Amino acid sequence: MDQVDATSEVGASKDGESSTTSDVLQLLRAFCDTSERGDRDAFSGLFTEDGVYHDVFYGAFVGRARIAEFMDICYRAGADYRWDMHEPVTDGSKVYARYLFSYRSLMPEANGARAVFEGVSILKLRDGQITEYREVADTTPALVAMNFAPERIARIAAKNGHALRARPEARRHIAT
Repeated sequence: MDQVDATSEVGASKDGESSTTSDVLQLLRAFCDTSERGDRDAFSGLFTEDGVYHDVFYGAFVGRARIAEFMDICYRAGADYRWDMHEPVTDGSKVYARYLFSYRSLMPEANGARAVFEGVSILKLRDGQITEYREVADTTPALVAMNFAPERIARIAAKNGHALRARPEARRHIAT
C-alpha cells in the first residue's frame, strides 16, 4: 500500500474521535488482507454492527452478517483474490483510495480468466470501524476478460446507469 496523503494526525470525525494515518493504513491493510483470504468474519468485523458494503455488482449488504454472506458469494464466483489500495487520502472520518482488484473467475464462460478492476474506494469511519463502504469502478475490462457476451455487458452497464441516475445527488444532472 502506498503512503497516505495526509499528516500523521488527521481531522476529527463527527463524533469527536480522530483517526491517525497509521490507524487508517492498518484498517486498509486489514480490509485488503481479510478480503484476499476470504476471512468472512474478520472482514465483516471491520464494519460497525450496522455497517453497509455497497458492491458495484451485487448492491448493498447491511450489517455484519450480510457482509459476511457477501464474502461467501464472492468466493463462489472467484478465487485467488488480490486487492491493493494506492494513494489513500483521509480526514479521519472518510477515506478515499484508488485500488486495483483482481481474481480468477470461476464462472464457466471465463475459462479461469483473471478479472482486473481499477476503482476508487470510499469509506466512512466511526470509532476505527467502517460504517459505509462504496466504490466507483471501471468494470468493463474485467467483463471483457471474462468473455461476457456484448449483450450481457450492455445489460450490466444499463443497470449501473439506472442506479446512478436514481441516486439523489444525480437529480441536478438529469433534470430537463
